[in-house]
Amino acid sequence: MNRGKVYSVTSINQFIKNMFSHEYVLSVVFVKGEISNCKYHSSGHIYFTVKDSSSQLACVMFRGDRGGLDFQLENGQEVVIGGSINVYEPGGRYQLYAKKIVLAGDGDLAERYEQLKKKLERAGYFDEDRKLPIPKYVKRVGIVTAKTGAAIQDMIQIAGRRNPYVQLVLYPAKVQGEGAAETIVRGIQRLEEENVDVIIVGRGGGSMEDLWAFNEEMVADAIFYCRIPVISAVGHETDVTIADFVADLRAPTPSAAAELAVYDVRQALSELYDYKDWLARQMLQKIDNISEKIAFMAERLLFYNPENQLLQKRQFLTDMEEKLTNLIKQNIKDKRHAFALLAGRLDSLSPLKRLQSGYAYISDNENKMLYSVSNIKKDDIIQITMADGAVTARAQEVTRYSREE
Repeated sequence: MNRGKVYSVTSINQFIKNMFSHEYVLSVVFVKGEISNCKYHSSGHIYFTVKDSSSQLACVMFRGDRGGLDFQLENGQEVVIGGSINVYEPGGRYQLYAKKIVLAGDGDLAERYEQLKKKLERAGYFDEDRKLPIPKYVKRVGIVTAKTGAAIQDMIQIAGRRNPYVQLVLYPAKVQGEGAAETIVRGIQRLEEENVDVIIVGRGGGSMEDLWAFNEEMVADAIFYCRIPVISAVGHETDVTIADFVADLRAPTPSAAAELAVYDVRQALSELYDYKDWLARQMLQKIDNISEKIAFMAERLLFYNPENQLLQKRQFLTDMEEKLTNLIKQNIKDKRHAFALLAGRLDSLSPLKRLQSGYAYISDNENKMLYSVSNIKKDDIIQITMADGAVTARAQEVTRYSREE
């Protein structure tokens, strides 16, 4: 059998899980059906199945998401479940991870929600490349919400704690019931005219019906066409509205929206102080570098100064003169020493020195030196020179000595 690459079970499950994770359509879905096999686990999680006449789907609602359930879940109930579909990797099966569960009486709202969501998604309302960045440092924050209630109080408190210098501009809107969507739209448009830095649109938690104003198409249009960045902050973390998809940034709660919109002035000041210290170090380093360069150039300028050059040359000539004088003196001294040696040597070889030792110098009458008796004949006149004078004599007899003697 010719086999290709062999994969492990874990690899296949991971691959399928990755496919589910990257499928945008499955990230938020609403499923309508009947509850069966419902079990409340001791851990606080709820495991159940949702089914219709032809199929069934495994579901789980984790303990942390049970804020999206405001009634006791029981078998046989007709419900609409909002959540995401993903793969449970160890078991190799996909299931619905429930975030919000409402009774089927609210199902028509869920259906309208899903239809509008698909329509706006096709129109590009949810595209990330059209979303505006949230400014890091803001001066004025616009808020569209009810003027009373925990949401606005939480935002005021958090904004004041993070940065008391940021101005909050409230547009008191009706956030549920008839006419709520219209007041939310007017609030967004009015705050856009006020040219605030960022707009927060939101309210506290509630049922799907309570939050429905934020699922209206006119609110989505107002957010989409707003030239000011919009942060949605509707309900709890498990509540997801159309406004959340269209907004430039979604905050899980109104409190979190205030955290995201208002920068922490203490952190900003800390960053400024750090930057100040960095600038000071850079300036000091720059000053040191320039000072060293100036000192080096000053030394070069001093070195190439004509007056300094003259002094240097004069000093050089003085040194050379002294060196030459010393060389001449040493040369004279050496010559004198050599002359003294030669004079002593010459003195030791002087004829007068020999004469003083008792020797005599004999020459003929023409004053030619006589080295041998063979040059003298009988009766020759000879001159005998001694240390203190000379004697003229006549040779009466010439005797030659043999070498053997």
